[in-house]
Amino acid sequence: MTKTTYSGLAGRVVLITGGASGIGAAFVRAFAAQGAHVAFLDIDTNAGETLVREVAAARGTTPLFVPCDLLHIDALRTAMAEVHRSLGDAAVLVNNAANDQRQVLSEVTPAEFDWMIGVNLKHVFFAAQAVVPQMQARGGGSIINMSSIAWMRGAPALPAYAAAKAAIVGFTNSLARLVGPDRIRVNAIAPGMVITERQRRLWYPDEQAIAEVRARQAVPDAVTPDDIANMALFLASDESQRITRQCFQVDGGLG
Repeated sequence: MTKTTYSGLAGRVVLITGGASGIGAAFVRAFAAQGAHVAFLDIDTNAGETLVREVAAARGTTPLFVPCDLLHIDALRTAMAEVHRSLGDAAVLVNNAANDQRQVLSEVTPAEFDWMIGVNLKHVFFAAQAVVPQMQARGGGSIINMSSIAWMRGAPALPAYAAAKAAIVGFTNSLARLVGPDRIRVNAIAPGMVITERQRRLWYPDEQAIAEVRARQAVPDAVTPDDIANMALFLASDESQRITRQCFQVDGGLG
């Protein structure tokens, strides 16, 4: 498949949260391939440093990796300030970091609930809060928030995760209205079943279970991290400059 080139992304600063592995790593690779100045935050230092070396070897450009525990908002703000000092005003923010921990409703404690909201929602709000002034200063930008089809389908093992991912769409809608006059666009992406290494290890070790989900898709092919990254590239590009306040499902038409 021929890859689309978005020439306007070259030289722009792109900040990605949770970028060291899985879909986040696909974002890092995709934006680096477009010639963007990519920075990413992640708690996994080993995976982050490995990805930096991989992208540098493949692209000849080195992403900026800042280790950060996004559960701590002060640490998030410090990391984002470091990116700003190093690269300048962000043109794109991809709020990707998340954790789809399965839970039994009757067993969820208040502390576990707070953790799920923290890792899936809270940092999304505060990363956007921190980046909006940068985008206002440069005359516009694109914020891309990662939601999930889990809240649309009512995934029974994901009550707190689904709640957070639904809230992200509400936040996306509100923020898009607020910052639209500044030519900052805000959209969400809701992936379907994307089998990353982590998903296979924790939730989908059985190929039959994967096949059963794909059989419910309108298009039966696997939805890959690259498919999600391709949507993010479009939403970050000038080609989507009139698109905001939307949530795009990338799920093969899962029914």
